[in-house]
Amino acid sequence: MKKLVLFVATSLLLATGVQASSTDEKAVSVSTVPPTHATPLAKASFEKKGFLTTKWCAQEGMFSDCRLETIVCGEGECFKKWEFGDKEKLELVLFVHNEGKYYEISPQEGFHISHAIEEGLSRNEVTIKGSYDSNKNMILATGFEAPPPPQKSFFKGCL
Repeated sequence: MKKLVLFVATSLLLATGVQASSTDEKAVSVSTVPPTHATPLAKASFEKKGFLTTKWCAQEGMFSDCRLETIVCGEGECFKKWEFGDKEKLELVLFVHNEGKYYEISPQEGFHISHAIEEGLSRNEVTIKGSYDSNKNMILATGFEAPPPPQKSFFKGCL
């Protein structure tokens, strides 16, 4: 009788564990859709894809070596003197690796800086939408698309 009770109890635990893991997988697959932040009124005539970073990192040449862009940018001098909401210090740029140059970003109506910082800062393949001012080398940003978050991976074995 004890063996039967133990068998039924473990079977129920395994069945609920399988159901919970299948619902977790569905939730993960839904959350990997890349977010889009553009207003319906904002019709982008210009799109540029690159690495969203600060002007300091781009000016200091932190992209000459890919190790520098991940180690230095986002730490050290980049945010050292920033206060939350300080518009004068907020100098976001889009660095385009293929061209080897950066474009300053001027937020316009429809471009949410908080979303751009949270979802796109220090990430590659960020698409900035808006219009381009060639005199100032500036994107008048009305929206952006961040790449999907990196997938969780499990390292198996030694190299």
